[in-house]
This record gives sequence, structure tokens and C-alpha cells, in this order.
Amino acid sequence: MSIIDKILGRDDDAPRTTPAKPDMMMGKVLDTLADLGGKPIETLSPQEARQQPTPTDAVKKILRDTVKDEDPTLGIQTRDIMIDGAAGPLQARIYSPDLNDTDLKPLIVYFHGGGFVIADLDVYDGGPRGVSRFADAVVLSVHYRQAPENKFPAAHDDAVAAWKWAVANAQTIGGDPRKIAVMGESAGGNLAINVSIAARDQGLQAPMHQVLVYPLVGNDLNNESYVENADAKPLNKPMIEWFVKHTFASEAETADPRVNVVGAANLAGLPSSTVILAEIDPLRTEGEKLAEKLEAAGNDVRHKTFHGSTHEFFGMGLVVPDAAVAQQFAAHNLKKAFGTAILPI
Repeated sequence: MSIIDKILGRDDDAPRTTPAKPDMMMGKVLDTLADLGGKPIETLSPQEARQQPTPTDAVKKILRDTVKDEDPTLGIQTRDIMIDGAAGPLQARIYSPDLNDTDLKPLIVYFHGGGFVIADLDVYDGGPRGVSRFADAVVLSVHYRQAPENKFPAAHDDAVAAWKWAVANAQTIGGDPRKIAVMGESAGGNLAINVSIAARDQGLQAPMHQVLVYPLVGNDLNNESYVENADAKPLNKPMIEWFVKHTFASEAETADPRVNVVGAANLAGLPSSTVILAEIDPLRTEGEKLAEKLEAAGNDVRHKTFHGSTHEFFGMGLVVPDAAVAQQFAAHNLKKAFGTAILPI
């Protein structure tokens, strides 16, 4: 059990016999999201789904209505740029404690979630912003080609191209080219670990660390957490089936080791890893298996499942206490890997 578990009085080994209940503030976010009146993603076209209210919209509403003295920027400055992708330019956003600082800071290449179909840099703003603050690092958040307009493996090709760009251009955005890590949430967590695997297999500069937040890394839609959280919010089994339908030419493609990482990928020789999971999430079981298999393959791994939290919680640090703890947990491990000052936990 980690120090964080002991502080919060939680036990990852406790048996799960019924679907878990969200913590108070997590529940408030979900209630607020429901009040925004979005339609079920799985009933919509991709174009319609991209226009629906998001958990980020719910967080912003809570901040507007109840939190008057919180700085939503966290003192982090941003700048939007274009970088080279595998088939053309990609949108990206730089997060930095000070964009004008001439001293180079560690760089984290970050990929957002959205099932490879929906979401963008704005929807996934809270995670990279919080990590930039707590890790005192530059974060490069990268958009990528999405399905169904660009089916698998377009996003994976873009992620590797973005990594190559970041390594070659780190100094131009205030990053230390000797200290670069990779990170992602959900589908972006899948892209992040595939960047690490591609770096190993292609002889590229390897990330110093990888942070994988509730990563999509398997293709078993009938495992424990899928059954337990089949109807969960904001992510459930019908939504994931919808993502699969739009992302892949056929369901058989999900057997590819880039997708079924826990079942088919070679996990040896990867960077030290932080795996952050949510209890109320269909992706929890495959994330737990990933942490186990990374460690069994000889990698240094720190894993934490946050109880009472749902998929998407990581970027909600301004309203969900566990999200702030998760961001600091990730930042602590990043700073350890970078060899910079260690945060007390």
C-alpha cells in the first residue's frame, strides 16, 4: 500500500462486490454533467458527439457557481503552436510556469483522451496544466488525427511523429532535450505507452518516464471492471463499443499489440512508469493488469487506483480532491525520474 493510500485510509485489495459509489465532489461533477443535458454518445454521429457537453464543461460550471477565489490557470502560461505529424501539421499547446524563462525545464509530451474519436486540447486542459504546475515542467499537449475520418493507426503514427518532433525541438519551446517524458489519459495513455515501445523498437531517444492515466490497453470488453461499470458515467461499455466501431476497420484490428497492449505487446525495456487508475471505470482492470505486466517485465512501476473516482477525474483538480492528489503523485514520480527536487508525499 502506498503512502497516499495510508493517508486516505484506502485499500486496493478490498473486494469489489457491487459497483462503487463516487465520492461527494466526484458525484457533484457527474450530477452537473447530467444537468447540462448531453445525449448518450453511443446514439450520435461522431460529429454530433464532438459537440456534446463534457466533464470539463461540468467542472467549469461548478467553478463559476461555487468557487470564487480559485485561479483556473494555476499560474501556468500557454501558447498554441503547430508541430509536424505523420501526415501533416498537428495542433499542440505548450504549458509552462513561465514561457519567458530562459532556463530549460524538463519536458513532458502529453496525449489527450477521447476514444480516438472525440475531444481536443481544450477538453483535456486540466491534466497537463496541473502536471506543469506540480512538476515544474513544460508540457507539450498534442492533438492527433481522429477517427472515423482517420482510422487506426493514424493517431499512433501521429504520436510517434510528435515524439520525434519534441525530441528535436525541445529547446525551442523551453524544454530540456535531455529530460523528456511521455504521458497520456485514456486513449492518450495508449498512445503514450506506444511511443515508449516505438522508441525502444526504432532506436529513438527513450522517454525518461511514462505516466499512464486510466490507459486504454486491452480489448476484453467482458472483464471485471467492464461488467462492474457497464453503465458508469462518464464512460461506459456502450460508449467504448461505439469508439471501437468508429476507430477500426474491423473489430479484429483490436488484437493489434498497439491496442491490446496487455495481451500482445512486448513490455520489456520500457521507462519507469506511473499508472493512475479510477475505481469507477471500465478500463480499470486492464490498467491493473498493465501495471502488473510492466513490473513482471522488469520495469520500475508505481500504481495507484483512486477509489470513489471515475474515468476523466484526473484533470478535475480544482474541484475533486483526489484529482489534485493524483496530479501531485504523477508530478512526484516525474521529478524523481528527471532528478529534480522531490515533492513530499
